[in-house]
Amino acid sequence: EMSSRTPDCEYIHRELAKPGVTMTLLWDEYCRKCRDGGEIPYQYSQFCKLYRKYAVVSRATMHIERKPGERMEVDWAGKEMRIRDSVTGGESPAYIFVAVLPASQYAYVEAFTDVGMESWILGHTNAFAHFGGVPRMVVPDNLKTGVDKADWYSPVINKTYHEMAEYYGTAILPARVRQPRDKPSVEGTVGHVSTWIMAALRDRTFFSVPELNREIRKKLEELNERPFQKRPGSRRSVFLEEERDFLFPLPARPFEIAVWKQATVSFNYHVQVEGNFYSVCHEYIKQKVDVRITSRMVEIFYNGVRICSHPRVNGVSGQYRTVHEHMPESHRRSAEWSGERFISWASSIGPNTEGVIRSVLAGCKVEQQGFRTCMGILKMADKYSVERLENACARALSYTPRPTSRNISAILKSGQDKVLPSAGPARKADDRHSFIRGAEYYGGGRDAD
Repeated sequence: EMSSRTPDCEYIHRELAKPGVTMTLLWDEYCRKCRDGGEIPYQYSQFCKLYRKYAVVSRATMHIERKPGERMEVDWAGKEMRIRDSVTGGESPAYIFVAVLPASQYAYVEAFTDVGMESWILGHTNAFAHFGGVPRMVVPDNLKTGVDKADWYSPVINKTYHEMAEYYGTAILPARVRQPRDKPSVEGTVGHVSTWIMAALRDRTFFSVPELNREIRKKLEELNERPFQKRPGSRRSVFLEEERDFLFPLPARPFEIAVWKQATVSFNYHVQVEGNFYSVCHEYIKQKVDVRITSRMVEIFYNGVRICSHPRVNGVSGQYRTVHEHMPESHRRSAEWSGERFISWASSIGPNTEGVIRSVLAGCKVEQQGFRTCMGILKMADKYSVERLENACARALSYTPRPTSRNISAILKSGQDKVLPSAGPARKADDRHSFIRGAEYYGGGRDAD
């Protein structure tokens, strides 16, 4: 007569802690062993009932929460530490970030000067580096730093926090509001951190966060090496033996935190970012865009699609970064102007025209300030001919070393360019402004043809 084989609940308990292992898989394996041994297996419902009874009696934690490499629980410790100013003697808070891998209870602890987004993200990236890998999910509290909208069914994750998770290939799964049992490991570890790290350092005075973190690292190592009371090994030994190999590998470089802001593309097809200006294709003028800012790059998105990027400008504010292709056609032509190009154009007309253009450019603090004036002067050749423009420039230079476009236009309109200036007696030094006062120059009189 065939006998029934009782499931090995301790074995089931241990195997369920491994990624991908389910009750169905274990029952299927159990049935095969029974058939191979000529024994009758329990039905699936009986199999599960026996294990649940074992779990209750042995006060076992839910196994799905303790699979190696599956999750990292994170939180800020409720208590703060203090940093003393070495000059004033005043004190400021240091906030303690705690991360723990539930399967092994292996912990990471670090102090920060604030609980803002940059500190929150840096705590995560440093924890991943400490663990040497990335879990499949991260379970934070529903704090505003990482979760924009706390909702058990559809939480809204902060954009930067979500971006970090995407970069590391993990998922953010916020705990329910006021439900510490959703992340029991970090809640318990915070208690251990309070005792074995914060309380142990209570009589020490620290003058900087780096100094505090050096001591925290020493105490953290002691905590992770401390033997468990109710299970073999320590946090570190269990991590190395049972959990480390189940973590995802780290990317080649740590995540670089980005700040997001909204901006409107101005009429000059640029957006302002921290006092500097970055171009966007002119088609987006007056449109709202999302700007992603890192220490190295400025990226601009429209409706979730990246439309351009620029190296970030540092130093003096008011700088422009403009991509030629972003300009309207008329602006592209203007952008192609240069002092050398105007001088070359003027020299093709004649030496006097070249002299006028050189004087215009020399009179500007920034060469580009004179480009429109140069263009205006040289375009007069289209209306009056290159010969008349060259003669007008000669006449203007005879009056002043720095003619303006108005001077030359007045000469052409009055026809004074048709008679070259005669070599008269040298002018006195204080007559250098007589050109400005001359009625003849402004058309009050004409030279004979």
